[in-house]
Amino acid sequence: MIRLSLVIATYNRAEQLLVTLDSVRRQHHASQEWECIIVDNNSGDDTRSRVAEFIEQHAEFNFRYLFEPSQGLSYARNAGIRHAVGDIVAFIDDDERIVEEFVGAYIELFDTHSDAMAAGGKIIAEYPAGRPRWMSKYAEQPIANPMDFGSEVSLFPSSRIPGGGNMAMRRSLFDRVGLFDITLGRSGKSLIGGEESDLFERIKAGGYACYYVPRAVMYHIIPAEKLTLSYFRRLSYNTGRSQLLRAKLHGRVFRLYLGELLKWCATLLLCFVHTPAQSRYLLALRYNITRGILCSAK
Repeated sequence: MIRLSLVIATYNRAEQLLVTLDSVRRQHHASQEWECIIVDNNSGDDTRSRVAEFIEQHAEFNFRYLFEPSQGLSYARNAGIRHAVGDIVAFIDDDERIVEEFVGAYIELFDTHSDAMAAGGKIIAEYPAGRPRWMSKYAEQPIANPMDFGSEVSLFPSSRIPGGGNMAMRRSLFDRVGLFDITLGRSGKSLIGGEESDLFERIKAGGYACYYVPRAVMYHIIPAEKLTLSYFRRLSYNTGRSQLLRAKLHGRVFRLYLGELLKWCATLLLCFVHTPAQSRYLLALRYNITRGILCSAK
């Protein structure tokens, strides 16, 4: 019986996707208790044929290919949820690899914690080209979203939410709080996000428990092209746009503006205790988030 459905949304990353899928097939948990749904979000590369070949080579596992023509990460994840068989739905992305205990750790969490409705695991950033010297923990957050809250299962910190590339929910939760908002989330090459924050805001508002699962470890693979200043500026700008979209949805635009002012004060103070290179990226982060907020408001 399928207990957990692992959903991977993918777009034009056939080569990297195979690395991710290879880590999935190495799971220690009994293969008859989980499935993996690969949602091809209208890719223009050879994703379909590469996935078909992989599935054929590993027919002993429950891998399924699903094509979602509506462009957008939220569309793709929602399609995965609708086709999921398991009572637990977990999500990872196509630019990462997971440890062999990943699936088993989530199944164990939901089996042993009856109040758990959502969960997230540890995220470790991996830099094949090396971690750049300008990278501070603050600049790393929007790029890699590293996450480590210790070695024990616990309720998720109230100030954080699970990373989109390492999260799981009881399938029944979506009947209570709804699916991912299709007006939010990345679409094609667009870096608009916020769909995970929006979902977890609804989960929190409903009073549903979310747990941290330390053994569900994901390695987020960051390629060199995501470590350029131009990409960082574009990512930060779209972070601002995403924040404004969510603020408008929930009627808190003024609070967003006030919060951004306070974050500017904190950023300027942080520049005094970081290297010039790190400070440059901190200022770029704040400037472009603010620019995204203000430009989108026009």
